[in-house]
Amino acid sequence: MHSRILPRGRLAAFALLSTLLAASSLAAGPAGAAAPAAKAVTVTIAKFAFTPGVVSVPVGASVTWINNDDDAHSVVADGKAFRSAPLDTGDHYSFTFQAAGVYAYHCGLHPQMVGKIVVTR
Repeated sequence: MHSRILPRGRLAAFALLSTLLAASSLAAGPAGAAAPAAKAVTVTIAKFAFTPGVVSVPVGASVTWINNDDDAHSVVADGKAFRSAPLDTGDHYSFTFQAAGVYAYHCGLHPQMVGKIVVTR
C-alpha cells in the first residue's frame, strides 16, 4: 500500500473537509436522507363546500383555506384548535398543525359545511 504525506497546510484543509463532510452526513439523518419538508396545502371554499373535504398532512404543515364563494364563510375546528374570522370572497386563512391527530372542522356560519384534516407524524 502506498502512503502519501501531505504538506501541513493541505493536511489541515483535508482534515477540515473530512470533518465538514462527516457532520453534514450526520445532520442529514440515516443513509444521508434529508429531513422531509413541511408541506403547504390549500382547501378551496366554493358552492358551500370545502374541497378537498379530507386532507392528510405531516406535522408542521400549513393548510390555507381560500373562500372562492360569493358568501362569507369561516373555518372552525370542532375541538377549538383553530378558528378564522369570517372570510369574504377572496379572503384566506392559514393554520400550521404542530401535533398529530384528526381535526374535524366546520363553517361557523353554515354548520352543514364540514371537513377534516388528518395530521401524521
